[in-house]
Amino acid sequence: MYKLALLLSSLLVLFSCEDTSKPEVVEVPKDYVTFSGKITNNTADSVAILSREFSRIISVNEDGSFKDTFSLEPGTYYFTTKENGMVVFLKNGYDLVLDIDAKAFNTSSKFTGEGAKENNYLVEKANFEADLFDQDLSHLTATDLDSAIQKLMEKALNFINLKTEIDTLLINDNKADLDMIAKSLKNYYSEITRLKDEMPKGSASPTFADYENYDGTKTSLADLKGKNVYIDIWATWCGPCKAEIPALKTLEHDYEGKNIAFVSLSIDDPQAHQGSWEVANEKWRAMVKEKELGGIQLFAPEGWESPFIRAFQINSIPRFILLDTEGNIINPSAPRPSDDKLRTLLDEII
Repeated sequence: MYKLALLLSSLLVLFSCEDTSKPEVVEVPKDYVTFSGKITNNTADSVAILSREFSRIISVNEDGSFKDTFSLEPGTYYFTTKENGMVVFLKNGYDLVLDIDAKAFNTSSKFTGEGAKENNYLVEKANFEADLFDQDLSHLTATDLDSAIQKLMEKALNFINLKTEIDTLLINDNKADLDMIAKSLKNYYSEITRLKDEMPKGSASPTFADYENYDGTKTSLADLKGKNVYIDIWATWCGPCKAEIPALKTLEHDYEGKNIAFVSLSIDDPQAHQGSWEVANEKWRAMVKEKELGGIQLFAPEGWESPFIRAFQINSIPRFILLDTEGNIINPSAPRPSDDKLRTLLDEII
């Protein structure tokens, strides 16, 4: 009986000492990001992920789908189809999926998967800021301009502060960007105010001669004398420029037959197009055709450095210029097509 008890005791010790649990599985963080999606109404054969230090080209299939895996430093990057673009936030470990319509790039984007929260926030933020900053402050004094910009920055900061669930790296970057945005706004409107002082209403406009017209002819500003002229300075790579196209088309339709010429002047140049004037010109022609642009479509022969562009001190686009029938300046920085103030202005002069 004693030996049996001793045996049972030994077996109990043996089994009680044996580790019957499963080995602990330690999940190793992924050192890469997977980015995929689908672009409807797609015309691009590739998309790109870009920053100052990073560049990744991703092929797009015939059905508009794309997918790639790569490693990078966490932060904001620029996602672009070469015609449209948006800011994205990426970091290793993300498995991000984007669905977007190329014809409504700024409003249709929807992210799912790991990392969707941060990127849907960026879409919301972009739309919020587009509305927030879409106003004309050029009529303000220097003091009032500072006050107006400060109020805009406070609203932008309040929007960011409400997003407590978003990655702190992204939030901190967005807050840091506000100082740069404030400086940019002040510089822009200070330039516009100075420009209006230097080019007051009624002064003679700088001119251009023999610019390439999409229809194969040459066009000079002097050719348009006798008409009011509304000039849109734009480029194929400029998102805000392209956002004005629907409003410009509506404007051209509504004022058809009236004494006004609508001129679109592209400043596409080699800097944005593989170092080639030929590619820049081809991109311009392709977009005029694709978007079925109306009015008078011209190509500035020296891009940003064209004398007409430099004379109007154009350092950012879009810019809109309104001239009278004698080629004199009405407004060197006119309201954009989507601004109702433009129609009021046009109705006064036509």
